[in-house]
Amino acid sequence: MALSDTEVEKQIKHMKKFIEQEAREKAEEIMIKAEEEFNIEKGRLLQNEKRKVSNYYERKEKQLEVQRKIQHSNMLNQARLRVLKSRDDNISDILEEAKGRLGEVTKDAARWRNMLGDLITQGIYQLLEPEVTVRCRQVDINPIKEVIPTVMANYTKGTGKTCKIIVNESNPLPSEVAGVEVLAHDGKIKVVNTLDSRLEQLARQMMPEIRTTLFGANPSRHFMD
Repeated sequence: MALSDTEVEKQIKHMKKFIEQEAREKAEEIMIKAEEEFNIEKGRLLQNEKRKVSNYYERKEKQLEVQRKIQHSNMLNQARLRVLKSRDDNISDILEEAKGRLGEVTKDAARWRNMLGDLITQGIYQLLEPEVTVRCRQVDINPIKEVIPTVMANYTKGTGKTCKIIVNESNPLPSEVAGVEVLAHDGKIKVVNTLDSRLEQLARQMMPEIRTTLFGANPSRHFMD
């Protein structure tokens, strides 16, 4: 049966509504899906950016921690150096004071004359040469000449050998250098036995004990020899 124009018109309207409804539903479905994909992508991008920011600040914190440790270490080293310098200065002051007190020894003429004999004796025992030359201060030339016979006699008694001792009067030691230099073979071999040299030698040997006495035992020192 043929449809009337009214029925055809109704069917067309019905089809149009159906198509429009399908289109709206499809559009809504597309929008929902697009919204979901947008949110997923946004979340992924946010996570990546958060991770980047977190990694950046982590690196910065590590760098700051390293810098802080380096700065702390430098400050500790500087403090240690200041302490060490202060200690060295104190020891130098003490040695200078001791050096000044050594000059008091020379004021007792008899005691100083005997000490000059001992210094020469030590020198010739180190050299064990048949002939030596002694250098001393100008003021000590006569006292040394007085003790030389005794020194030679004691040397012969102790070693069974003889030693001729000559005093170098033309080239004395400076007036501030108390003690003697004992030379052999035209000065090629020399024993320096001045008070200053003996003090320096003694200070080197006793430096650990000096430091312990002044500043206490070093907790980081494990070996004493």
